Amino acid sequence: MAATLFDKLWQEHLVETQPDGTDLIYIDRVFLHERTGSIALSSLQTDAREVFYPQQVFCCMDHIVDTYPERSDDTTMPSGRDFIVATREGAQAAGLTLFDLDDPRQGIVHVVSPEQGIVQPGATLVCPDSHTCTQGALGALAWGIGSSEAEHALVTKTLRVKKPSSMRVRFEGTLPVGVTAKDMILRLIASHGASGGSGHAVEFAGEAVAALSMEGRMTLCNMAVEFSAFTGIIAPDEKTIAYLEGRPYSPSGEFWDAACEYWAGLHSDDTAEFDSEIVIDCSTLEPQVTWGTSPQHSGDISAAVPAAETDDPVDSASRRKALDYMALQAGDAIAGQAIDCAFIGSCTNARISDLRLAAQVLAGRKVKEGIRAICVPGSMLVKAAAEAEGLDKVFRDAGFEWRASGCSMCFFAGGEHFGFQQRVVSTTNRNFESRQGPQTRTHLASPATVAASAVTGVITDPREMLAG
Repeated sequence: MAATLFDKLWQEHLVETQPDGTDLIYIDRVFLHERTGSIALSSLQTDAREVFYPQQVFCCMDHIVDTYPERSDDTTMPSGRDFIVATREGAQAAGLTLFDLDDPRQGIVHVVSPEQGIVQPGATLVCPDSHTCTQGALGALAWGIGSSEAEHALVTKTLRVKKPSSMRVRFEGTLPVGVTAKDMILRLIASHGASGGSGHAVEFAGEAVAALSMEGRMTLCNMAVEFSAFTGIIAPDEKTIAYLEGRPYSPSGEFWDAACEYWAGLHSDDTAEFDSEIVIDCSTLEPQVTWGTSPQHSGDISAAVPAAETDDPVDSASRRKALDYMALQAGDAIAGQAIDCAFIGSCTNARISDLRLAAQVLAGRKVKEGIRAICVPGSMLVKAAAEAEGLDKVFRDAGFEWRASGCSMCFFAGGEHFGFQQRVVSTTNRNFESRQGPQTRTHLASPATVAASAVTGVITDPREMLAG
């Protein structure tokens, strides 16, 4: 019987179906970070429970850590040190692999896992972090969980999950120059709503997806959760295999050959039926920028802020509230809005290809006077690679702060943040109220758009700079 890739992976990991209709799924890998992982590990210690298979559990210091060059357990976030110390002690006691602050492999969990080859096609991977779906770009079944679920997965290597429906989103056509995976996912969410993928595992496919780099695919899957999807997934192909070859945790020797043979069969059958399907033409896609307080409040950079009133009274109320918060009015041009800050970072867009794209815009240019611009590489290996290529010099010469790795100002949890009601153009994944600081106004965009906007001091279409 024809099956989707999601159905195949679900069936391979199905332990049993419970009487209430939920499924017990086998979990291959668990990732933790210090903000939520510390809670799970402390709870296990309190309950005198042991991690079942510590060799398949990994832990990053990323969410709370400061990204200033001088690194320590002390943080600007109140009680941040407590989280870091508790995670370190819990991970060491349980025998877990820990990417600590002094580890050259340290970084954001969803960047570290792929670059280390920990996530692999066909595997199940969970983490108490909503953007775990990033790792579906490698053909894995990866999703975010809560701290209590993390405890269950650590002790039993299983989780009870209600099986979601299946959806395929096909991005067809060729992306124009200067348009990226970030623009693709923002267009999807704007067109079909932030709840458009609710209750579904979404497979991304089509000509434009096949043409993306592996890192572009990670950006696409990263924001599946902003579409309210259970997860996002892309079938592995030659690019996936080439990306994984030689990674520290990838198979080697005869195991590599066997893995490649297995991975080659991981795709949806030609006649497989999805519960729903969306097709998006990418051939005329522009850079996208958000104007409101949800990723669905997004549009072409050449467009105007849309009217608040729609046929849906709930949506209309949400738009009115968003426009008031963002200090915008319907009809205002998106391009040309003055900004205070520019931020390049997060698990969405802080990999080496993202930094190269931004540096292409910044080379020979300067950040507009008065604009605070920050770049936070997604991992210390990304930082090292960028420095080996001289990208750090491009950023510094342009006027960007060049930081160590961490989640940084992707979210505001009491630590470092942007200023009150400052307008920020950001490569992050969420533009919720106060997401990056107290009443900070965040516009989501691609690395190219953020870099171009930093140079001009206003939201700017990067395509002219890239062409130049």
